[in-house]
Amino acid sequence: MCPKITIDFILLLATLLVALWSVMTIRLLRGIIGLALTSIMVTIIMFRLNAPLAAVFELSVCAGLISVIFITTVSFTQRVSMERLVERRKERISKFWELPIILILAAIILWQIKWPLNFPLPPLTLNSTGLIPASVQTVLWNVRHLDLLGQIIILLAGAFGVAILFKENKS
Repeated sequence: MCPKITIDFILLLATLLVALWSVMTIRLLRGIIGLALTSIMVTIIMFRLNAPLAAVFELSVCAGLISVIFITTVSFTQRVSMERLVERRKERISKFWELPIILILAAIILWQIKWPLNFPLPPLTLNSTGLIPASVQTVLWNVRHLDLLGQIIILLAGAFGVAILFKENKS
């Protein structure tokens, strides 16, 4: 097995495990830390995929800013009793028991597809000083569609995560 594939596989597996931990934990602060760690793992993967702009955005906004906002929000909430924590753990396990199975099946399917990851280089333009790379917006909109799609998916996942995290059952 190639060393690059091994490192990528280890990074993806670590990302999967940290993401599962952040979803399955019953403590909000641990979930926030898990979300930040997941974003850091995604950042490393983006750098390895030669997407530095998306990686920097992921690290600064998702791992940094969003985590600070979540921690600030949690600091304004009240503590939960131990009985309620045990009850919440049982509820969460009953709601999300199929999530690890779905993620493992998705990983197996994606592993079997094995599509080539040939990313095009940014276009160069010629001016009086020579060849220079195209602007960031040109690269993002015309060349790096996968980066843009990844950011959209991450933003939607964050929005759904916030909705799930702060949704309260009406009793």
